[in-house]
Amino acid sequence: MQYEPRPQRILLPVSPLFMGLTLACALTFNLLPWRNVSGMPDLLALVLAFWGVHQPRRVSVGIAFAFGIVMDVANGALLGQHAFAYAVLAFAANALSRRLLWFPAWPQAMHMLFVLLGSQLLMLAVRMFSGSPFPGVLYFLGSFISAALWPVATMLLLAPQRRSESIDENRPI
Repeated sequence: MQYEPRPQRILLPVSPLFMGLTLACALTFNLLPWRNVSGMPDLLALVLAFWGVHQPRRVSVGIAFAFGIVMDVANGALLGQHAFAYAVLAFAANALSRRLLWFPAWPQAMHMLFVLLGSQLLMLAVRMFSGSPFPGVLYFLGSFISAALWPVATMLLLAPQRRSESIDENRPI
């Protein structure tokens, strides 16, 4: 059985406005009043990781830290809990970006499962260090759901960058 590389598509440059809009929508989703529902995916972490993989120079650790501070203030959580976890998440996504882009969407999702779980473990460690009780095993269900949403996020967030399927004989690309 021989590995056949999938054809790569040339993507248009991403609009910074679109990146900001997707991050704002993910933040709005996270700020809805269901933070205590177990199994709810952290869409902001998913979108930060996605843009950290696909645009590592534009979504940095500092941007992730700032979004984490906003999440901490909005949720009334321990200040720095989300900021620390999102900063480590962005660093891991930036570090893995060159490697992950060689894989199709589902193997990327498996890699991102461990990154998202690590981020969630950091949040739990900070929370438990401050004296909160262990929330239960269902607390980690959100990372599994976020990782399962990775191929959907890839399809949706890269859609504006895809070139049309029509081929023009006058252009080489």
